[in-house]
Amino acid sequence: MVKAIGIDSGTKSMDLFGFDDETGEVIVDVSVDRNRVTENPAVIVELLREVQDEHGKIDAIVGPCGYGIPLKPAREATDAEIALATFITEADVRRRLKIVGLRELMLLLREAEDLNVYFTPGVIHLPTVPEWRKANRIDLGTADKVFTVALAMVREAERKGIPYSETNLIAVEVGFAYTSAMAVKNGQIVDAMAGTAGFPGYLGMGFMDGELAYALANALDDFGKLVLFQGGASYVAGIDPFSVSPEEFVKLAKEDEMVAKGYSAMIEAIVKDVFSLLPSVRPESIYISGRFSRIPEFFSDVKEALEDAFGRYGFSVEVLKLQSRAKAKEAAEGSAIIANGIAGGIYKELVESLRLRESGGSIFDWVNLKGREKLRIFEELIL
Repeated sequence: MVKAIGIDSGTKSMDLFGFDDETGEVIVDVSVDRNRVTENPAVIVELLREVQDEHGKIDAIVGPCGYGIPLKPAREATDAEIALATFITEADVRRRLKIVGLRELMLLLREAEDLNVYFTPGVIHLPTVPEWRKANRIDLGTADKVFTVALAMVREAERKGIPYSETNLIAVEVGFAYTSAMAVKNGQIVDAMAGTAGFPGYLGMGFMDGELAYALANALDDFGKLVLFQGGASYVAGIDPFSVSPEEFVKLAKEDEMVAKGYSAMIEAIVKDVFSLLPSVRPESIYISGRFSRIPEFFSDVKEALEDAFGRYGFSVEVLKLQSRAKAKEAAEGSAIIANGIAGGIYKELVESLRLRESGGSIFDWVNLKGREKLRIFEELIL
C-alpha cells in the first residue's frame, strides 16, 4: 500500500492531488490560487500536513520544482539547485514574481522533515533526450511537463492494454500561459517543444525572434521575465487575458475578426508544435491537456486541425482524462503517479521507463555559445 501526493505549480493555480493505491481512495484534490501561494507559500506545507494528519504517513510527495532538479529527496537539494530551478534576476525577485513564491515553497519543503518530499527533473535533465536536441536550450519542458507525460502514458497503456515501454505518443499541454508538446517514444521522453521555446501560447509568444530579442535587450531598461509572458495569442487577438476568460476568448473568436486572428494563431501553433516532433516519434496518439482542453469547442477545433494536417499518419487525438470530478489539473495527477512510482507503488514501472532516477545535469549544461562562461557568473548572481 502506497499513499502518494503530487503538486503542480501552474500560472493560475497550484494544485494538489493524492491517492492510496490499495483502496483507490483520493486523499487530496484541491486547487489553490497561485497569488495566495505567492503571498504565503507555507499554505501548501500546511495543507500537506493536514492530509498526513488525516490519512497517516504519506510515502512520497513530489513537490513543484520549476525547471526541475535531478531526482532526489528535497532535503538533499542544494541552494544552487533550487535557485537554478527557479532562476530569475534580482530585479524580478524585487518585483515579487510568482516564481519567487515557488522558490520559497521549495525551501520550506526542503526543511519539512516530517514530509517525504522529492524534487524531480525537467525534460532537459533526462538521459533519454539526445544531447543534440538539448543544444542551446534551457526550457525544454519544466518538471510539470514531465508530470503531464506520466499521466498520458498511463492513459495510453490503460486504453490499449500495453506496457508503458510500448507507448508512443505526443502529450500537448495548452495552459493559460504557454503551450508545450512532449514526444514519447517507446515509453521515454525523447524530444519537446515547450513553453518559452515553442510556438505561441495564450499569454507567451513562445520562442523569440533573435532580432527581436536583440532589439528588446537594447530598448528596455530592464528585460525582465514578465516579457516572456507576453505576445501570445491573446495579444494578437487584442484582448486582456486577465479580464477575458479562455471560454470567452473561444466564443469571441467566432464573432470578432481580430480575436479570430489570435485564435487561429493559437490553434496553428499546436499543429506546428506537433509537426516539429514528428521526426522524433511516430505517435499512435496525441493527448491534449491543460486549461483549454476542457473547453469543448476548443478541443474540437484542435482535433480537426490536427486531423486535417496529419490524418495520413493515423493517430488518434484524445482529451487527457482526469480522475472523475477531479479539481486538480492533469499535471497534479501525473505528479502523484510519479510519487507513487518513486515509493515503489503500482506505477513503479512507469518511473523506470522514464528513467527519472538517471536524470542529471544543470539547465545551462548544453549551452554551446561563446558567452557560456558568463552564464556561470549568472548562476552565481542568482544564488
